[in-house]
Amino acid sequence: MVVERLRRLSLIASLAASVCASPVFAQHAEAERAAAVPPAVAAERCPPETPADPRRRSATVPVIEYEPTPCNPAQLPAPTLEQIGGFEGLPDRWRLVEAIGIKQNLLDPYHGYNVLKGDRPAFGEDWYFAVVGVSDTVIEPREFPVPVGGPVTDRAGALDLFGNGRQDVYSQTFAVETILYKGNTVFKPPDWEFRFTPALNVTHVGVREQGLLKANPDFGRTRTDGVLGVQALFADKHLRNVSERYDFDSLRVGVQPFTADFRGFLYSDSALGARVFGIRDNNRLQYNVAWFRRIDKDTNSGLNNLVERGLAALRNDDLFVANLYYQDFPVLGFTTQGVVLHERNREGGRTQYDDNGVIQRPASIGLQRSYDYDVTYLGLSGDGHLGGYNLSASAYTVLGDMTRGVFVERKQSVRAGFFAAELSRDFSWVRARASIAWASGDSDPYDGRAGGYDAVLENPLFAGADTSFWIREPVPLIGGGRVALSGRNGMLNSMRSSKEFGQSNFVNPGLRLLGAGVDLDLTPTLRVSGNLNYLAFDDTATLEAARAQAGIARGIGVDASIAITWRPLAIQNVVGRLSYATLFPGAGYRDLFPDRNAHAILGNLVLTY
Repeated sequence: MVVERLRRLSLIASLAASVCASPVFAQHAEAERAAAVPPAVAAERCPPETPADPRRRSATVPVIEYEPTPCNPAQLPAPTLEQIGGFEGLPDRWRLVEAIGIKQNLLDPYHGYNVLKGDRPAFGEDWYFAVVGVSDTVIEPREFPVPVGGPVTDRAGALDLFGNGRQDVYSQTFAVETILYKGNTVFKPPDWEFRFTPALNVTHVGVREQGLLKANPDFGRTRTDGVLGVQALFADKHLRNVSERYDFDSLRVGVQPFTADFRGFLYSDSALGARVFGIRDNNRLQYNVAWFRRIDKDTNSGLNNLVERGLAALRNDDLFVANLYYQDFPVLGFTTQGVVLHERNREGGRTQYDDNGVIQRPASIGLQRSYDYDVTYLGLSGDGHLGGYNLSASAYTVLGDMTRGVFVERKQSVRAGFFAAELSRDFSWVRARASIAWASGDSDPYDGRAGGYDAVLENPLFAGADTSFWIREPVPLIGGGRVALSGRNGMLNSMRSSKEFGQSNFVNPGLRLLGAGVDLDLTPTLRVSGNLNYLAFDDTATLEAARAQAGIARGIGVDASIAITWRPLAIQNVVGRLSYATLFPGAGYRDLFPDRNAHAILGNLVLTY
């Protein structure tokens, strides 16, 4: 206690001494002395003291006045090069990367610069080169109804019965996208761009029935084949800038990918074409005006079969399309898009077989005769935010004419419609989704009107996309030959031979879909998604005509799927997916197929460099 009290007294004394020594205290003390008793009166009251001890500190404290000196940077002399170490400017910003010690790393573009990723010019001052390598591995065990009969089955008593639908698919695709472009692309589009994307696919399929893999029933139950496809081969020329903010017009000619709307409902493919595109109003408006000629695909991989067949792979099927995207309309965060697409098909009277020897044009349904048609699609789509909700919606109407019908030998007019919408809302790490879709079905296949909606080539990112059984798998229509109800990676019941080879068919049963789904981002690298979709035919008249079977119900059933997506590095360079989907049959499905669940497992690993 005593020591603590001594410390406090010492601290108080030190504070007092510092206060008394301050200029402010000195001025205050001087003012008090001036206002004190006059010296004469003080002398009378208090006699003079003895002389002060010279060892004592003087009570007079000097007053220090501070006047700040103004600073004018303009009066400072410029440093010399010797003073700053002889610094000189670099001719371009690319050499700055090396100056600060970053080295080139061709294998790991995330740690070091990479000339193969366009981090610096490959040659000249502004010619850049970029390479993107993709490995896409698919393992897919699946089971759905398959037809068998006397000519194809090797099992006694299997005539006119459904066979074993178990199939095992393994597919490996390697794609290399090479890009050469010229120009300073930090602030403006490149002046020139050349792109070449070859893709190599190897597929192995095993089935349990004869005659499913090739038209020749003696072929066997397994098939392994490979193909080299060309998914992009084009040149892009920057035509002009139309504003100080680099609104522009460009021309692209060659084999190029194109999607007509947000979700791939109408047309999503890579075809030969010429496209003028650009932006306006600080990128608020984006437009495309294009012509495309479709290309026959490799049957088993879906790649453009240009290497093997050359120009013979070009179909007599032309597309003329124009679309416009308007951002922040009608509200901020929402983009509205309008599209006009005209398809001119002149493949009537021609016969086309696929790589497995199966006839594709004409389709093996109805009169089994191909036709010419001219149809025009008018569409309106929207995608974005409405308050706290996310909305993506598309509506289409198709108008045109066919030179003959699928079931009648006379001209038919095309009048059909389509609508799809997906509404979702985010709750922290949970996104809840609701989906609805309708494609009109034809009510009378024998009249002069084709009322079933069909797209040009759909690839829908909707209602679970390729994790859904109905969207992923090509469900065959038994009794209609090599014809599928819904095609591979498609949801429309178009009753075509295939969406890659076949002609559009506007005499079909249509589709009704109601769905619910959820995405759970459990961690930054792990997502779990689930979907439930109720499916039904819009009208079954064409099914009854194709099967010569009355009283087919509308209900297809409930499509249930669950998927796990894993990105171990939290980037898109390594993405793994595993999904399971099954179809619980409805009354209409049971009228067409055996009353048992169809299912599919999808394992997918995508590696990107």
